[in-house]
Amino acid sequence: MAVIKEYRTVGEVVGPLMMVEDVEGVQYNELVEIQMHDGQVRQGQVLEVQEDRAMVQLFEGSSGINLEKTKVRFTGRPLQLAVSEDMVGRIFNGMGKVIDGGPEIIAQKYLDVDGQPINPVARDYPDEFIQTGISAIDHLNTLVRGQKLPIFSGSGLPHKELAAQIARQATVLNSDEKFAVVFAAMGITFEEAEFFMNDLKQSGAIDRSVLFINLANDPAIERIATPKIALTTAEYLAYEKGMHVLVIMTDMTNYCEALREVSAARREVPGRRGYPGYLYTNLSTIYERAGRLIGKTGSVTQIPILTMPEDDITHPIPDLTGYITEGQIILSRELYNSGYRPPINVLPSLSRLKDKGSGEGKTRKDHAPTMNQLFAAYAQGKQAKELAVVLGESALSDTDKLYLEFTNRFEEEYINQGFYTNRTIQETLDLGWELLNILPRTELKRIKDDMINEYLPNKEG
Repeated sequence: MAVIKEYRTVGEVVGPLMMVEDVEGVQYNELVEIQMHDGQVRQGQVLEVQEDRAMVQLFEGSSGINLEKTKVRFTGRPLQLAVSEDMVGRIFNGMGKVIDGGPEIIAQKYLDVDGQPINPVARDYPDEFIQTGISAIDHLNTLVRGQKLPIFSGSGLPHKELAAQIARQATVLNSDEKFAVVFAAMGITFEEAEFFMNDLKQSGAIDRSVLFINLANDPAIERIATPKIALTTAEYLAYEKGMHVLVIMTDMTNYCEALREVSAARREVPGRRGYPGYLYTNLSTIYERAGRLIGKTGSVTQIPILTMPEDDITHPIPDLTGYITEGQIILSRELYNSGYRPPINVLPSLSRLKDKGSGEGKTRKDHAPTMNQLFAAYAQGKQAKELAVVLGESALSDTDKLYLEFTNRFEEEYINQGFYTNRTIQETLDLGWELLNILPRTELKRIKDDMINEYLPNKEG
């Protein structure tokens, strides 16, 4: 049983940080309860202990704290989340408190929000296909159960619509095992929160979803806890209740900004662009909570979404995220301005596990060859398009003109499917063949003849 120690020795408060003096036996990461002079209780966490001084990070802000009359209780345990299967279909704030007007959750268990490190030997290899209903992801950048596949967006691009579409449509094929979506929103506006809640309610997807919403006007410090709380819920549903859980986290940039704010308040030496030097380590503690475990039915798959400041992919947040995760889906401002939805930039996007989750028995035997051929044809068509801009279309060869037609139709029909079209992988593959039919058969060098004979539509009819 944890011993609760109470102190009235608050020395100073700086932003979201509080210094408590003359303490004994306090431990790092311990949960703290702060009782204000008016009886209100706030929560915090021990960030640092130096001899008899403890630095506490406040989750609900420091406004209104009276140094002399404030009582600080050290609970002797880390921040915990009350979890239950009844959380599915419910909406919580960033700290895990119910905000949908329904009854409180009756806890089946209390779990440490920092989770337990997964032994690498206990990990199972991700190799099962998850269908999102979006052609540019399912076919060309396949998402696999247990993978972490981020979406790199930019300010003003429709990542929230894409996130909602994935939350609505994602499913594990050929499986009757339970599937759930855990949605963690950090630092979003009230308007965005309304959009997510209404979209999931109207489509009925709320019945299999757990929403954690941290608004832009909530304390920044709460943002640091939100993804951990969401992942703790996901791990419980996956490893103890046998569910396949897809965790969508938006926006990781807001999470990193909150880390930078706390780091500045602690007067730490800043790293790149003012972010703390431990940003990589911190992000890895979140991303590495995705995966499958040997002997466990469930899985945790992550789609973190981040907005790249000034569309700069070399910015520390996308840069470090790319090192830790298994690929990235990149949204294109050029496609967005041309009216394509979702504006997924196929060529620089990548899923490093796509070959493991596709093929016969998982999707279809023609998945990998058609994927490679579409990539190659689109890349060549983009070159033909640039050539046509410089020299004029009349300077193109007949084959180049066919590649140009292919590229225009690929963007118009394949990528531009809209946010409410849910394509099966079979429909996507058939559409791919239809587009490849524009090109001469001799150009299909990445597909074997017997597969071409089986799947390529007859041009005459």
